[in-house]
Amino acid sequence: MTRTLQAAIAAVALAISGPALALNICVEGAYPPFSETAVDGSIVGFDVDIANALCAEIDEECALVKVDWDGIIPALLERKCDAIVASMAITAERMAVIDFTKKYYQTPPMMIAAADSGLVATPEGMAGKVIGVQRGTTHNAYLDKYYGASEIRLYASQDEANLDLVAGRIDAMMADSVALSLGFLQTEPGAGFVALDGDFYEPEIHGAGNGIGIRKEDTGLRDRLSAAIDAIRANGTYQEIESQYFDFDIYGSED
Repeated sequence: MTRTLQAAIAAVALAISGPALALNICVEGAYPPFSETAVDGSIVGFDVDIANALCAEIDEECALVKVDWDGIIPALLERKCDAIVASMAITAERMAVIDFTKKYYQTPPMMIAAADSGLVATPEGMAGKVIGVQRGTTHNAYLDKYYGASEIRLYASQDEANLDLVAGRIDAMMADSVALSLGFLQTEPGAGFVALDGDFYEPEIHGAGNGIGIRKEDTGLRDRLSAAIDAIRANGTYQEIESQYFDFDIYGSED
C-alpha cells in the first residue's frame, strides 16, 4: 500500500470519527453564589468552578449548558447534557428517575422574612401567610408537607422569589441557608430581612447532600466524577475554590 493511499484512508477515518465531543454540563445560572449569570452573559459561581475542576480531574473537555431549573432533569434525560451541576439534592424521588454521584456539599434550609415582621416560622405561626419558594426544590416539598395552612407561592428561580419578597408580595421565603445568607441577606436588596428561628432540615425530604445528576445508565461517568470529588478534596482544589465564596466548609460531615 502506497503512502498516498495510507494517508487517504487515515483522512477518511478521521472525517468519520470527527473530533472528540465535550461533556455538556447543565447549570442553572440563577442561584447565587452557586451559579449566576454575569453581566457579560457568562455563568459563574461555586457550582461552575467545581464542575470545571472535576472535568480537569477526569481529563475531559466540558461545556456549560444553561437550563432553567424546571427543565434541568428533562434536559439530562433528553441528552442535551451529560451531567447536572446545579446544587441538586440527592433525594429518593429524584433517584427514581436519575442517578447521582456522591455529594459535593451539604447545607441546611432556612426561612427568612422582614426583620420587623414578628413572624414565627412554625406551621401554626405561618398560617394564612404567603411563603415563597422555588418550584421543584426540596424546600417546596417541605413546605407542601408541613405548611398546608399557608399559601405556598412557587417561582421558577430563586431570583424571582427574592424580588417578590423585597416587593412585599410574599411574607417569607424558604431556600438553602447559604443561598439566602450570601446570595440575598448580604446584598443591598436583602437589607432589613433576617433568618427566622427554626430547624427545617428533614433527611427524608432534603436528602443526603447535593450531588451531580447523571443518567442511570452512565455508571462509568458517575463513578469517575465521584472519585474526582474525593480527589479534589484531597489535593486542596476543593478548598481553594470554596475559599473564594465561603469562610467555612460547606461540604458537611464526611460520608
